[in-house]
Amino acid sequence: MRAVDLIRRKRDSGELTPEEIQQLIAAYTQGDIPDYQMSAWLMAIVLRGMSRPEIAALTEAMLHSGCVLDFSDLAGRKVDKHSTGGVGDKTSLVIAPIIAAGGLKVPMISGRGLGHSGGTLDKLESIPGFNVNLTLAEFRRVLETCGCALIGQTAEIAPADKKIYALRDVTGTVESPALICASIMSKKLAEGIDALVLDVKTGSGAFMKKIEDAENLAGLLVETGKRMGKKVVALITDMNQPLGRTAGNALEVAESIEVLAGGGPADLRELCLELAAWMFFLGERVKTVDEGRKLSADLIASGAARAKFREIVALQGGDVRVVDDPRRLARARQSLVINSAASGYIAAIQCEQLGVASVVLGGGREKKEDAIDPAVGLEFHKRIGDAVKRGDPLCTLHYNSDTRLAEARRLAETAYLIEPEKPKSLPPLIHRVIGV
Repeated sequence: MRAVDLIRRKRDSGELTPEEIQQLIAAYTQGDIPDYQMSAWLMAIVLRGMSRPEIAALTEAMLHSGCVLDFSDLAGRKVDKHSTGGVGDKTSLVIAPIIAAGGLKVPMISGRGLGHSGGTLDKLESIPGFNVNLTLAEFRRVLETCGCALIGQTAEIAPADKKIYALRDVTGTVESPALICASIMSKKLAEGIDALVLDVKTGSGAFMKKIEDAENLAGLLVETGKRMGKKVVALITDMNQPLGRTAGNALEVAESIEVLAGGGPADLRELCLELAAWMFFLGERVKTVDEGRKLSADLIASGAARAKFREIVALQGGDVRVVDDPRRLARARQSLVINSAASGYIAAIQCEQLGVASVVLGGGREKKEDAIDPAVGLEFHKRIGDAVKRGDPLCTLHYNSDTRLAEARRLAETAYLIEPEKPKSLPPLIHRVIGV
């Protein structure tokens, strides 16, 4: 097998055999194929796509590039949730402790920021001392102790995906249903879970801008999971505007703690309760999704979910004082308010631009080796449909360096479309459910 031959065939819309895909992934994982050739193959996939058999073969190859965990000896159903990514999407930090407080196990292996979207690991690492790099033995110990552990991929878990994930982030090869499906499912199936709830984003701030593309991806993910014997459901949710009030690692942790304390913005609370409800339902903790929604709300109201988050933070080496006082999290030294240039109504938001603005400020990566500043990000003051007057604040940039402030400012200023008339309809938070 020569990598260049497989690149050419995919470039020319040809189909690869499962054996060829397996050999290519194994060779890249072992370092026998350089990044530039894998980048070329990934770009060919973005441009030409993959067939269903190819996607299945890629998922299998990435899954079995490492070990598959087995938690069958631990009591309780094992469930997880995954989001395809967006701006301000911090639901994992809220949902995981809710589910663990409700008696199920959540072995969550998460990723870092990808493109303009934030990553759960980067958010967690903004908590001083929080260790996302647990060994598999430590992962099991934390999971057994408190019912939830949140880590990054270890060297043993889908190592092919770990290498390819980092490469995609910086080579413009993120937006491919085939690659997204294989990446998500190779990690999630390696967790030893019984059920999986998927949050597939659609809209201006999602990788899948069109709802038809989001539905196609959701179908691929559900089909792949069910083929592997798992209970899977996908919710198509809106990303035409940021979720919640903030984007940026420490800012989003503080907002998540606010939700666990019974507050927080309404859209974030609603989505967290809905996703948690489906997790409880698929995990057979409740008989209906409505029961799951009520159980989730009760676990927040009683303080059990927040207490569980504190326990997770403690077991993974984090400073538990931030759970009671989020002001202990990193805070940017400077801020700049972006004001409305006109009066009217927010008709649309170029949500991806706001995510890119956060990356530009240092809240994400443009190269694999880039360090993240946990303190920087954006705070949002207006949503689609809101009335604004000229000079009203639209969002606030929190930053530590002037170096690229002008670029971030331009992105934020041009992200809001203001029209004289109020929009006739607002985007629904949840478009539909696939897989039931």
